[in-house]
Formats: sequence, structure tokens, C-alpha cells
Amino acid sequence: MTARPAPLPTGVHRTAGPAETEALAARLAAALLPGDVVLIAGELGSGKTTFVRGASRALGVTGNVTSPTFTIGRRYDGRVPVSHLDLYRLGDLADEDPALLADYIAPERIAFVEWPQVAEPELEGLGTVAAHVRLAHLGGDARRIEIA
Repeated sequence: MTARPAPLPTGVHRTAGPAETEALAARLAAALLPGDVVLIAGELGSGKTTFVRGASRALGVTGNVTSPTFTIGRRYDGRVPVSHLDLYRLGDLADEDPALLADYIAPERIAFVEWPQVAEPELEGLGTVAAHVRLAHLGGDARRIEIA
């Protein structure tokens, strides 16, 4: 087993705006390894994609990082390849191609999955779940972010 390059920033954090949310995500990214999966939950507009953007930037992604809600997933090139999935539009995986997740979660990639509750058992079987992230509104741009 490969040692993590940095400790995971576990615990409850509060951020005052998008830049702080992205900086916290960058700290998490510094602890990730290829093959890791990060499950990200939170209500609509809570900053899930902002969090993924911060982590992706820290992993060397230079292109536009946007929500893949309507495409299910996006792949980005960085120092480590990154996958970003958004399962919001899926009720479950019963009617989906079994390879849907495997196309994005692979040993050479780090994957971030928004709305993971749709496929948690399947996700746990495809990669190492390195962290569970839960974001919540605190009013205005402030967020409560729990990393476990």
C-alpha cells in the first residue's frame, strides 16, 4: 500500500467564499493518490463543483472545470488524470450500462463524484474511497464542509 503524500484534512471546516472552498479542496487533493475516489454530497448550490474545481486545479487541471450534470461525467488531464461525475440526474443505476462508472473510475485516475448516494455500493467496489465530503450552506457564500 502506498503512503499518502499528505494527511487528509479531515474534520469540520468553515469557508467564507469560493476561494476558501477551493483552497480546502486543494489541501485534500494534496493527499490523494491515483485510484482514489472522493464522494461529495450536499444540497443544490452548496459548492460541490467549486470544491471539485479547487481539487482539480491542485492536481494540474488547467481547463474549465464545470458541472457534468447533463453529461454525467467529464475527464480532465492534469499531473494525475481526473474524473468528475455528477449522478444527480440518475435515480439509480438499474437501467444504466454497468460500465458507466468504470469509464471514469480507474486505477490511474482520481475521481470526484457528486450525488454519490445513487451508486455508493458500486463506487466502493471500483476504487478506494479516500474521503467523504459533505457541504452545507451557512448563509451567503459561507459553507460548512465536513471531510471524513
